[in-house]
Amino acid sequence: MSPRAALRTPTDLGENATKDISAALSGLLADTFALYLKTKNFHWHMSGPHFRDYHLMLDDQGDQIFAMTDAIAERARKLGGTTIRSIGHIARLQRIPDNDAEFVTPEDMIAELASDNRELVGFLRSTHATAEEHNDVATTSLIEVWIDETERRSWFLFEIGRKA
Repeated sequence: MSPRAALRTPTDLGENATKDISAALSGLLADTFALYLKTKNFHWHMSGPHFRDYHLMLDDQGDQIFAMTDAIAERARKLGGTTIRSIGHIARLQRIPDNDAEFVTPEDMIAELASDNRELVGFLRSTHATAEEHNDVATTSLIEVWIDETERRSWFLFEIGRKA
């Protein structure tokens, strides 16, 4: 038995569905980890007069984003697929860019995270379409919740980044 076959979980969705959906989920997982780490980076490096509020909000948002990761990976495995295996694998798949700047203003942090969350919504919708194409209602159902959560994060970040 090949190593890949040893990991294949039986599913009624078919081989093409397994391949397409697990690939989409792996990309989504890489983006979710990238956004999680950026959110925590900004949480750790927040400064300024709104420090406490922003620091706490980004901690909550980071927790919510991290909570998605296990469900995404396990969904790919339930379908008989595989998923990411390392930080290097994440780096090869992620579409949300890192921010390694030594200093980022709080305003720029908020704007960048708002933009990244909006971008993640697009990736979620694309993955939803792939799952829907293969009639994978369990994956589409999970993604619908994540879209709502991500839109909420985007909304909060947009509102606090507004100039009065």
